[in-house]
Amino acid sequence: MLLSMLSILMVLTLMAGCGGKNNSSAPAATDTPENQGGNAANTATEAPAPVLYELGKEPLEVSFYGNYGWYQMPKWGADAASKWILDNLKINVTGISSGGNNAQKLQTMIVGNELPDIVWTEKGADVERLRQADMLVPLDEYIDKYPNFKKSLTEQHLNMLRSPDGKIYQLPNYYTTQPNGNAGYAINKKIYKELGSPKLETTDDLYAYLQAVKAKYPDVTPFETGIAKDGNGIDQLFSSFKENNLSYTRIYAVPNGDKMDSIYKDEGFRESVVYGAKLMREKLMTQDANTQTEDQIREKALNGKFAVIATFDPMKLLATADEELKKADPEAGYMFIKPIYKEGLDPSKITPGTWNQLGWNVATITKNAKNPEAVFAMLDWMTGPEGNMVLNWGPPGPDGYWDGFEADGVTPKFNKDKYLNDPDALAEISGKAGDLTWVGDTVFLDNTKKNFLSTLPADQVDFINRSQMEVTWASQGDFTEFLGWDPAPDSEEGIIRQSVRDIWLTARAKSMYAKTDEEALAILDKAHDDSMKVGYQKFLDHITKVWTENKKNLGK
Repeated sequence: MLLSMLSILMVLTLMAGCGGKNNSSAPAATDTPENQGGNAANTATEAPAPVLYELGKEPLEVSFYGNYGWYQMPKWGADAASKWILDNLKINVTGISSGGNNAQKLQTMIVGNELPDIVWTEKGADVERLRQADMLVPLDEYIDKYPNFKKSLTEQHLNMLRSPDGKIYQLPNYYTTQPNGNAGYAINKKIYKELGSPKLETTDDLYAYLQAVKAKYPDVTPFETGIAKDGNGIDQLFSSFKENNLSYTRIYAVPNGDKMDSIYKDEGFRESVVYGAKLMREKLMTQDANTQTEDQIREKALNGKFAVIATFDPMKLLATADEELKKADPEAGYMFIKPIYKEGLDPSKITPGTWNQLGWNVATITKNAKNPEAVFAMLDWMTGPEGNMVLNWGPPGPDGYWDGFEADGVTPKFNKDKYLNDPDALAEISGKAGDLTWVGDTVFLDNTKKNFLSTLPADQVDFINRSQMEVTWASQGDFTEFLGWDPAPDSEEGIIRQSVRDIWLTARAKSMYAKTDEEALAILDKAHDDSMKVGYQKFLDHITKVWTENKKNLGK
């Protein structure tokens, strides 16, 4: 059985009653003169070291439910990463399927008191429902006792994770303190070069460029939105007309001083709607933006059939297409450009996408777990250096992509030749990582990857990583202060929110196809009035309250 240097040290030291290399922040388990450098007099005043659960000392069975209709946990042990965990740490995780109806499945498990050890779900209403039913284990004691969450979660993170009773019941996925994300604008390099590589920075530049594309390439979509019914393309255009635009269209509101106001009255939003409708009227934008499928967009990408694309995540569409197009023509492919902005705005304050410090969902441990501390120990290991590396880079070893850590216990020893010569196996590991990394430390993952890739020649860095490091990470806005805005569905504000959303979806679709600027603005004005009639102001007051409390927790 192959263990990394880190794993060996962890097992040896845990057997002695303290944390391993990953647990280096825990005090020593024994206070002998040898351990104290001969100063045995200090031993009487030092607190005993906490006894940590030792992963690998015995088989650990964990049940897991991902509370999403689309989510299906990969079979544990079928991929290289989870097989290493099964073989080396004796952890077996059994996934429970939602059957495509996650809300009903969760309700059935709650009523029958058949919850698994871990429920992985959205922050907010579901967590509070489980907490109020006394079905969740408070985690404060474990967070303080084990090393990795304690080291990586900031005080602001902990404040944001606390429930109304002051305790913490949830652990975030992909938490961070630095920007990340893939949203933005990308262009077809071949078309751009053939048109003379014109200046492409402002919304005026973009309009002129799209006109040139339409004139020369009648079979190409000038501006591709992606799936516009989900806000793709539309939100990115909104970002181009407003500095520090963090709220976007997802909450149907915008900050104005210390309160939230109607999105329909926001000048930047109104300008973006007029601009988008103009692109649609002049056939410069995808004509079936609200009805096309992702497969159709992917097909266009593979065939180089759009000149500019702006979506929440163009990476997954463009990475494969970029590689395929280059096979036929090395000059072809795609590249990200800095965000488009309205003339007069500060381009450094344009954010076509957002990130938040606490990811988008959380892991909770239920009281049905026979050994909740063991389950927490597993999650704490997963969020530590070794857990993150195994799940995202595969098993350690001389034949792997990494082989243990440097003396600091944090810096991985990468196998550069393996990375350059065998990308397919890593792609398979990465493909599973999103469904198995339930508590990823994004700062560790991103910085580790960036430091490693910086040692490679530029042409050896793949499309996704190059685009992230050069463009997208630096142009995302921090959305953390708006987390938890969505009210409980059965609350008064939640019922109002549903009505506001229905009006919003109708107005957005209609305004995209407005025949004149005046018609587009009239649609927005009517949507505002209709929203006010169904209680929009009460919904705005709710978001203002959440926003104010979040800023307080974040120390803003």
